[in-house]
Amino acid sequence: MNFDLPAFRSRNYRLYFAGQAFSMTGNFMTQVAVLWLIYRLTDSALLLGLAGFFGQLPVFALAPISGILADRYNRHHLLLILQLVGISLSIILTVITFMGGANFWTLLSFSALLGVLKGLDVPVRQAFVSDMVSRELMANAIALNAAFLHAARLIGPALGGIMIAQLGAGYCFLYDSLSYLLAIWAISAMQITSRTVEIQKSNTWQKLQEGLQYAYRFLPVRSILSLLALTSLVGMSYTTLLPIFAVEVLRGDSETLGFLSAAAAMGSVLACVYLSFRQNVAGLERLIAFSPVFMGIGFILFSVSQVFWISQLALVLVGWSSTLQVAASNTVLQFVVEDSKRGRVMSFYAMCFMGMAPFGNLLAGISAHYLKAPNTLILGGIVCIVGSVLFLQQLPQIVKLMHLGKNQVVTN
Repeated sequence: MNFDLPAFRSRNYRLYFAGQAFSMTGNFMTQVAVLWLIYRLTDSALLLGLAGFFGQLPVFALAPISGILADRYNRHHLLLILQLVGISLSIILTVITFMGGANFWTLLSFSALLGVLKGLDVPVRQAFVSDMVSRELMANAIALNAAFLHAARLIGPALGGIMIAQLGAGYCFLYDSLSYLLAIWAISAMQITSRTVEIQKSNTWQKLQEGLQYAYRFLPVRSILSLLALTSLVGMSYTTLLPIFAVEVLRGDSETLGFLSAAAAMGSVLACVYLSFRQNVAGLERLIAFSPVFMGIGFILFSVSQVFWISQLALVLVGWSSTLQVAASNTVLQFVVEDSKRGRVMSFYAMCFMGMAPFGNLLAGISAHYLKAPNTLILGGIVCIVGSVLFLQQLPQIVKLMHLGKNQVVTN
């Protein structure tokens, strides 16, 4: 393995990484702090699932629109505007919390607003990678970007849980607000060469249809997105149920929640280290295929455990395997799609990765209410394993089509 990070040769990527390292972590700290406050205010698994649903639903609804915007307009400017909107929302939430005005409906409303921002932001952010760096640096930049996005999704809640226990939820929101300042500065300081944007002769609906047809007819894209959507639906909602495991199963508190989240984050970091030093995309399709198996095993082990350290080890496995799947899927997709459709395909990626979360959160909340949280995750683990088996049956054809050419589109 070559211990080199080519993407950091790019000034633009160094700026981007420095800014987003703090900002993205802060975003997910805010997410866990909102869920924790809602759970403590309502003591209801059903309302917790409902809050997760409304917080993530905009990602599913708005990602396609964001993908069209990313293909049509300057991604650099779009990303900067979205960061300015983000800091505004974060500051308002911070002030309301410190003034004691954070109730269930206030938190639910802000969760939905932050979801709207995320739905517009993620596809633009993913497509922007190709604008930041040259073609020879793209493989490493995409892998780093995708790995860090998922790592922040796990590290943020871990730090958030610890900060809630030590200082209070309001300080998570304050950190998020301050972290936006660095992100805005870093994005503003980038020197991006304007890309050529083709003149749009079709309307928004036609552009969306074109992207959907492309993604569906190209078997590698269709299969990768389908597996990612499945594991996100039944697997990634486990973060919504973690407060229940921390309090009811392991008899802990917010600090227990933080350590559980930290265990998953540790697994994610290990996956990031591995992916960061990969120099090409060869073999990533096998990581995509087998990762859900290990994720499913981790969920089942975590569900049956009542011992804290065993639960932590299980979540290390979950964090490691889920990060491998998400980051490898991102990298392969960006290398096989046409540049003119990159924004739309990455919007479908966002829909499958984050956009399925609201439905997963709602499903998890309802299931945990009637079947209990451990049984919910056991079922999710089984479904992840079954999805992996189905993907493996298509793997030889997927690899063949990828080798035929990245723009090879067939109907299957």
